[in-house]
Amino acid sequence: MNASDAVDQTGVGGYAPARPPVPAPSRSEGGASGERLVLFTDAVTAISITLLILPLIDLVPEAVSAHRRASEVFTGHLDQIWSFLLSFAVIANIWGEHHRTFSSVARVTRSLMVWNMGWLLSVVVLPLPTEMIGAFGRNRFVAAFYYVALLASMVCRLAMLRILKTTPGLLDEVEQEPGKLQESYTESYLNVLLLVLALVLALVVPVLQYYSLLLLVLPRRAFLRGRRAR
Repeated sequence: MNASDAVDQTGVGGYAPARPPVPAPSRSEGGASGERLVLFTDAVTAISITLLILPLIDLVPEAVSAHRRASEVFTGHLDQIWSFLLSFAVIANIWGEHHRTFSSVARVTRSLMVWNMGWLLSVVVLPLPTEMIGAFGRNRFVAAFYYVALLASMVCRLAMLRILKTTPGLLDEVEQEPGKLQESYTESYLNVLLLVLALVLALVVPVLQYYSLLLLVLPRRAFLRGRRAR
């Protein structure tokens, strides 16, 4: 090895010393990762929807200890089975709406995370009024409890959509579809209004309890027809 090679290796000569590679900027730079929040939300929602079946599982040893027939596990607890199916469909639907909301979110702010936690709280609470429906049947207090928990989830989603609308840089511009966010916001706003109407109907006309939730189908059908027309 000659003198010039030694000078080059020490960085004094014509070659600059090697530098460590600079990592590429993360999608979550300047805020928490949207993907990690979605994973956490999905996990909590999965636990909540799984809890719905546990009261029905407890009916099996009760029937055995009471020496009942196997079919009576179903025929003797129709209200509980109905409330389970109702809440399963409700949680699956609001989870799907949440998934569509965060499908193009690159990062989240503190306010968005707080509203998301409020949304999770409403989902985690839903198994409680679900069990109360099976135990108390068509009870006004139980119906109000159920509707208020569902209304809280929709209000939280509406607030998250508003934050995404008014805060630039949170959405991935590559994955974002033009007009999709505004359409979701309008649909969510209509759902909140229709759910308030459904709550009033459920309290005034007990026969319509929980069937008035079918009003929430109207905005989705209207937007689907609008898309087909366009």
